[in-house]
Amino acid sequence: MSTAAPTRQRVLAQTSFEARAILRNGEQLLVTIIVPVLVLAGLTKVTGIELDTGGASRIDFLTPGILALAVMTTSFTSQAIASSFDRRNGVLRLLSTTPLGRGGLLAGKVLGVLVVEVVQVAVIGLTALLLGWRPDPVGIPLAVVAVVLGTAAFTSLALLVAGTLRAEAVLAVANLLLLVLAVAGGVVIPASQLPGPMAHVALLLPSGALGEAMRETLMHGVLPGWSVVVLVGWTAALGWGASRLFRWH
Repeated sequence: MSTAAPTRQRVLAQTSFEARAILRNGEQLLVTIIVPVLVLAGLTKVTGIELDTGGASRIDFLTPGILALAVMTTSFTSQAIASSFDRRNGVLRLLSTTPLGRGGLLAGKVLGVLVVEVVQVAVIGLTALLLGWRPDPVGIPLAVVAVVLGTAAFTSLALLVAGTLRAEAVLAVANLLLLVLAVAGGVVIPASQLPGPMAHVALLLPSGALGEAMRETLMHGVLPGWSVVVLVGWTAALGWGASRLFRWH
């Protein structure tokens, strides 16, 4: 009589599946890795675009924000779209009834996102180093903490969106929301440089908090307490909403 594999083994198998599903998808690979690298190289080399870097080099100023944007594309956009279509096609309902269970499925999704983010950070970070990036060594472990916090917040948002809207609607909403947050959410450009009230609003958004955390850690070796509070708060609120409203079919 066969028995189910240990929980850890089941979760790791699901993690591997989730990561490979993203990395093997040409469209997702374009959005999660190739586009951020091209944006980083373009903004660094095209001097016709004026940037207030506060005395830092363009590459040192831009890299933390591009890394934050990459985290958002994987943990939010990619995860929301993939989960919504899995829900529509009945995959989530099927997997939730297997020994993996709902908790194991969600754990596999989160860990799969983190695996993809390791690849993203490696590729973008190597590109930035070749372009002259010099991060603060003290801030690198703190930046890892910021990435984990940001991943938790945006994965919670992805599951909330994926579990409450139709798949076609998620496709539009996720991409639109990513565009809005990228342009006006304090990710690549600091919230302090945004016009009017947007400068204050962006600091309260998970995008602004993640962007600020990445810049402060990698440029100054400090993890801002306010960014931690904002990201933890959004994770708690969005996670609660997803647990209450998520529909498995």
